[in-house]
Amino acid sequence: MKTRIVILILLLFTTEIMAENLEKATLGGGCFWCTEAVYLQLNGVVDVKPGYSGGHVKNPSYKEVCTGRTGHAEVVQVTYDPDKVSFSEILEVFFMTHDPTTLNRQGNDVGTQYRSAVFYHNQEQKKITEEIIQEFEKEKVYDSPIVTEVTLFERFYIAEDYHINYFERNKNQPYCQFVVAPKVEKFQKIFKDKVKKQN
Repeated sequence: MKTRIVILILLLFTTEIMAENLEKATLGGGCFWCTEAVYLQLNGVVDVKPGYSGGHVKNPSYKEVCTGRTGHAEVVQVTYDPDKVSFSEILEVFFMTHDPTTLNRQGNDVGTQYRSAVFYHNQEQKKITEEIIQEFEKEKVYDSPIVTEVTLFERFYIAEDYHINYFERNKNQPYCQFVVAPKVEKFQKIFKDKVKKQN
């Protein structure tokens, strides 16, 4: 009996330590179905939730955010293990799997809710974001200037249930086939050494 209690305490303690070591990144790269699908495949990522950040309305609905009047961006909140993937690597994936040079749009998705944005959680994330943007600009990775918003994180509102793991559950839907799937394939091609191993 004592052994079982000790094991249980150790398990709870280990889980607590693991939870303390995890970090979060909040990113807007256009439609959150795309960004969620990409980050779910990145090694070191523990959880990805689609939602809304950067607005002025409490608990906004998807319908409200789509009007562009709430001020929110469609984002994903990525929970990751910094021992397996760094914030810099999270950002490299971010900048290489969406277009950070188009203001308030991604392809045919137009509006402030589709803006490119990094909502930093601490000064270190801000510094790394600014350094990576400078490096991308210096190396002329894109033909046009990067317009990604770099803003202090305030709140994250999780999206409605039907948005969670959307791509995986709706692969035959036209938007998923023609918009989400190509982004996932691009990620797999560029970052093949960082893709989670399938069971």
